[in-house]
Amino acid sequence: MINERMKVGVLYAAIGILAAFGAACSNEPGKETANSAPIIKSEPAKPASDKGDSVVTGGDLAFMNDAAPGGMAEVELGKMAASKAQNAEVKAFGQKMVEDHSKANDELKQIAAQKKVMLPPDVMPAHKQLMEKLSKLSGADFDKEYVAAMVADHEKDVAAFENVSKTAADADVKAFAAKTLPTLKMHLEMIKAMAGKMGVKMKT
Repeated sequence: MINERMKVGVLYAAIGILAAFGAACSNEPGKETANSAPIIKSEPAKPASDKGDSVVTGGDLAFMNDAAPGGMAEVELGKMAASKAQNAEVKAFGQKMVEDHSKANDELKQIAAQKKVMLPPDVMPAHKQLMEKLSKLSGADFDKEYVAAMVADHEKDVAAFENVSKTAADADVKAFAAKTLPTLKMHLEMIKAMAGKMGVKMKT
């Protein structure tokens, strides 16, 4: 009986030693156990960048998609006025439209390239219709129609650029609108003065 008890005692002792050894092995560094979780290395948060958003959305994107074809139209219409206008002031204004809007268009294209924005490649249908209409006119008729169109266009442009210069989310788009706005206001004052001299009725 004693021998049997001794054998049982030795067996339990051996089992206890093996269990203890197994636990020690399972707690080695780098090894997971049922009660341990893997160690996850976390990187420190990167500081926010305010150098201009890489993606333009919402109202800023809509503004760019309107401003690009609008600017192209001003250049094309300006070329038409520079060559077809009878009034010397209208002819000079047309040339100024080509110069000023070409410059603004280039700046907008640079911003679009940085933001990976695909701008419309052509003018809007409404501007195409205006070009077709003006192409069939000459002399004083052309001058009056062109001036009336420029007053209407620049009133819309000034309102749009003024709004974006205050409310745009993208820093670069906001800066572009603010930089271009004074030139548009100058254009509007110039063309309104011409319209007054020529007795041109404003479009509503």
